[in-house]
Amino acid sequence: MPRFDVTIAGELNLDLILYGLPEQLLPERELLADGMMLTLGSSSAIVAHNMAALGSRVGFQSRIGTDSLGQIALDRLQQSGVDVSCVRSLPGTTTTGLTVILHHGAWRNILTYAGTIAETCWEDLDLDALADSRHFHLSSYYLQRGLRPRVGELFQFLKSKGLTVSLDTNDDPEDRWGDLHEVLRYVDVFLPNQREACKVAGTEDLEAAIRNLSELVPLLVVKLGHQGAVAQRGGERFASPSQKVVAVDTVGAGDSFDAGFLHQYVRGADLPTCLASGNLAGALSTTRPGGSEAFRDASHRENFLRERATS
Repeated sequence: MPRFDVTIAGELNLDLILYGLPEQLLPERELLADGMMLTLGSSSAIVAHNMAALGSRVGFQSRIGTDSLGQIALDRLQQSGVDVSCVRSLPGTTTTGLTVILHHGAWRNILTYAGTIAETCWEDLDLDALADSRHFHLSSYYLQRGLRPRVGELFQFLKSKGLTVSLDTNDDPEDRWGDLHEVLRYVDVFLPNQREACKVAGTEDLEAAIRNLSELVPLLVVKLGHQGAVAQRGGERFASPSQKVVAVDTVGAGDSFDAGFLHQYVRGADLPTCLASGNLAGALSTTRPGGSEAFRDASHRENFLRERATS
């Protein structure tokens, strides 16, 4: 049996979330927030953290700086049960990345200092440890500038070792959405949200995007926010409604969906079960600030999952 259910190589940083700021950020003014949260950030780390909290065996690889923010992020990830023995902490002028999120209720500004996110590269990876798994997942494709040129090679290697592979690109800060077709050749599960699916497919029509992308990958899963999620596998379409909750914060909800979906996928569950698990994990995420806080609170997490499972 492989050592891990899932291995992930990606970015590791914190999110600083500020709430209650005015929508218009006037220059040279001291603007006051009415709330804040410093929490585990980065799509890759949120997926890893939340999968481990759900009970999956997760191995994580990344590069961080020797600064205190990197250590806090590493501790948060390790506390959830993720194996972080292959995370490299390197001295130098580049520090651990940080994302500042200005939360405006229905929308948000996302400001990221890439730091070591952009510097993580092929040489940072322990390929044998990554391959000692059932499945490999990659998030934030466009942020990982150091690793991105060899992602196709990485996927090809892992598939040769018998792993399945999933990809969630997240946003492209340059809004170009290129370089994906060669990479998608090796992807078993592609997990964009609606906007990302349309951007990658080069169309504003969601149905056209689904048709286009489902010809490139065996399984396409599109996250639709409050409308739930759909999966397309060849000619088969599966849909799953969202869980109804009073959302505190939607930061990390899509990454949490990935965690819930993959938690069941690596166990061989059918697609309706995987989609329902993804929607449940995404909903749980929104009940606390940030993408991992609802999963860190074990009592809250277990009560939520138990009540929803029996309702």
